[in-house]
Amino acid sequence: MDQTNLFLRIDFSQGSRLGPGKIAILEAIAKHGSIASAARELGMGYRKAWLLVESLNSMFVEPVVTTLPGRRDGGSLVTDFGREVIGAFHRMEASSRAAVSDEIASLRRKLK
Repeated sequence: MDQTNLFLRIDFSQGSRLGPGKIAILEAIAKHGSIASAARELGMGYRKAWLLVESLNSMFVEPVVTTLPGRRDGGSLVTDFGREVIGAFHRMEASSRAAVSDEIASLRRKLK
């Protein structure tokens, strides 16, 4: 089984970054409806997860996550725009993998 991985990270000219970690937190929030639960699933502290969400929300012209203050169990939602960001990132990953698959296969054949 091929265990070779390709990771995509986009460094925007304004200094913002979008990569697998931020996408993972968005997906976990979409799954659980909570930043705290998403952080637990990913094995990170709540503060780190919150900072990733703040970074994402300040990066784009629309919020990717909204919070529902006052709920006893907390609550956060990935917006429709946030889902667009997730989808676009995964499409870019798939395109990148397809574009370099021959080169990766060639390098794998040359590994010790």
